[in-house]
Amino acid sequence: MTDSKVETISRLAQWKIETWGPCSYRRSDPFKVGLWNWHLSIEKSRYLYIRLFPEPSRVVKEQPPFVKFVIRISNIGASRRPYISPVHDKLIRSSEDFVWPVDTTFHGRFAIDVEFLDLKVAQPNGSACSIWPNDGAIQSNSSKSTLRCLSRMLDEAIHTDITINTSNGTVRAHKAILSASSPVFASMFLHDLKEKESSTINIEDMSVESCTVLLSYLYGGIRHEDFWKHRLALLNAADKYDMGDLKELCEESLLEDIDSSNVLERLREAWLYQLVKLKKGCLMYLFDFGKIYDVRDEIDSFFRHVDRELMVDMFQELLNAGRVG
Repeated sequence: MTDSKVETISRLAQWKIETWGPCSYRRSDPFKVGLWNWHLSIEKSRYLYIRLFPEPSRVVKEQPPFVKFVIRISNIGASRRPYISPVHDKLIRSSEDFVWPVDTTFHGRFAIDVEFLDLKVAQPNGSACSIWPNDGAIQSNSSKSTLRCLSRMLDEAIHTDITINTSNGTVRAHKAILSASSPVFASMFLHDLKEKESSTINIEDMSVESCTVLLSYLYGGIRHEDFWKHRLALLNAADKYDMGDLKELCEESLLEDIDSSNVLERLREAWLYQLVKLKKGCLMYLFDFGKIYDVRDEIDSFFRHVDRELMVDMFQELLNAGRVG
C-alpha cells in the first residue's frame, strides 16, 4: 500500500494514513532515522494503539537504541486539535517495549508524526551515548577550528601588526592576541608607551626560537616537544608577562623529571619564580628521599649563591625529615 510509506526529514518522521480499510492493524514500511530502521504500527479497538519500534537487526542487538521522542496524531485537513504524547525517554528493542494508547478514534485521513528529540546507543554499564552532536561536541569542533585559524594567522603572518625583537632575530605577531594573553602586553598597547607608538616590543632575554614557541602557545598551536625543550624560557616569560596558566603549566612540567642532575637548579628556579609546588617537590626529593647525598659535590657552590631564606627553608626541611640528631 502506498500509504505505508513514512516520510522523514531531519529528526521528524510522518506517516499519513489515507484510509483504514477493513483491517484493524497496520504497520508502516521501514524508515531510517539515526543508525536504525524503524516501524510505526497502529491497532484499532477501543483505543487506538500506536507503537514505535526498530526493525530487528544486528545493529539493534549490538547497539540498542535509547530514544527520546514525542508522538503527535492529527486529522489531515480538519480543525480538530491533535493528540500529543508526553515526552518518552526509554530503551526500545522491540514492538513490546513501547505502546501509546490514544483514547479516541480517528476517521478519514490522519497523520502520525514522531519527533526524535535524541537518539542514544545504550551501553552495557547502563549509560547511553548520543549519536547526534551535543553542545560539548559543537564546542570542541568550534575550538579546533578557532585554533587552526589562529595558527594560520601566526604561521602565515596574516595581518600582523607588531614586531618582536629577540636576542637573535625578529618575529611578527598581533597586538590583540598578545593583549588578550597578558595584562602586561595589554598595558603596553593601551597607554602611550613606546611599544604602542613604534609597534615594536623588545624581548631580548629570549631567543627567536623560544619566542616563537611562546607565540605558538598563545596561538594554540604549540607542540609538546617544543614546549619541553623551551620550558625554562617559557617560565621566565610567563612570570615576566603575568601569564598564570603558562606559569602553572611550566611548574607542573618541571616537577615531572626532577633528578640528581637538575634538582638544585630546579630548587633555585622554584625560589626565583615563587613556585611552591616545585620547591616542595625538590625539598622532598633531597631530604625525604635522601638524595641530598647525591649532590654533595654541588651543594657548596649552591649555598654560596642561594638566597638566605631558601637556606633556612632547606635547613627546616632537613630537621623535619629527621636527618639531624
